[in-house]
Amino acid sequence: MGVGGAEIQTLLNNPMASPYTLGLAAAAGLGASLVIAFGSFGLPLMFAVPIGAFLMTMLASAVLFLFASMSRVSSAMLVLAGIALLFLFQSLLSLVQYLSAPEVSQQILFWLFGNLSKTTWTNLLITSVVASICITLLLRDAWKLTALRLGETRAATLGVNTQRLRLKVLFLVAVMTSVAISFVGVIGFIGLVAPHVARLLVGEDQRFFVPLAMVTGAAFLSVSSVLSKTIIPVPCFRLA
Repeated sequence: MGVGGAEIQTLLNNPMASPYTLGLAAAAGLGASLVIAFGSFGLPLMFAVPIGAFLMTMLASAVLFLFASMSRVSSAMLVLAGIALLFLFQSLLSLVQYLSAPEVSQQILFWLFGNLSKTTWTNLLITSVVASICITLLLRDAWKLTALRLGETRAATLGVNTQRLRLKVLFLVAVMTSVAISFVGVIGFIGLVAPHVARLLVGEDQRFFVPLAMVTGAAFLSVSSVLSKTIIPVPCFRLA
């Protein structure tokens, strides 16, 4: 999630951009809530909820891909499209909670909080493999992404196909973050805060910025999880 936020901020040249502000996290929440509220088609919730979250996140990503593929759509317009998706999915999520029974609404709310206790070794293996592949592919374009920080016009003069790079980065970030969110719930602040900390330490060179954003995101998430369990120790609730 830290790497996803770093690349979204690089791609859109916007310090407030992240997978959360582009609506991907809200889409995952809607997908999970639909499964919890209206049924899992015979699958156990522990499998159906991540699948629903992943599919809805990829649907939101497809809308962003559509906008990104248009030559007249600038980075600022893409951010606005993501914010519109964010409000749309949050509104639909509120509607699902309103129509659900109180106990179902409580399950939805718990999933939306985000919780590392939902993770299993299988989930960890899947997330690690997907993240490793996506980060490796992103690092192959480290020079292009670093050039993009000079602006799309200057990057184009240096031979960077900005539209193709935009689609590739959006796809990799969408896959990486949707897999992570589908297993642990919506944890939005990592993708926004971790890249800024990494940028302060090593600058904009993607060869160092991307790995440090990953480490910083992991550190923030681990510390936050430990502090939350220390301050308010609550029994783990799992979807049956």
